[in-house]
Amino acid sequence: MNIDPIIMTNLIFCIIILALGITSYLKMKRTWPLFIGIAFGLFGVTHLFNILDMAEGLKALIIVMRIIGYGLVLAAVYWYGCRKFA
Repeated sequence: MNIDPIIMTNLIFCIIILALGITSYLKMKRTWPLFIGIAFGLFGVTHLFNILDMAEGLKALIIVMRIIGYGLVLAAVYWYGCRKFA
């Protein structure tokens, strides 16, 4: 199995961001860091599908997961940025 170093790097950073999002949520009791962490967790799962050579058969699922991930990031940015400073 040939693992693409770019995809592996992305997976590692997604795991780190997921852990930081959960930790921040537990400390701050605010949902926006959790949303960001979950979004990057979803992105990490799609990277894992690529590493395991499962991406070709799961294209529709990957698209849905990424749309949900981007939606969570958008919600978190709106929640923290736009609502807080409006």
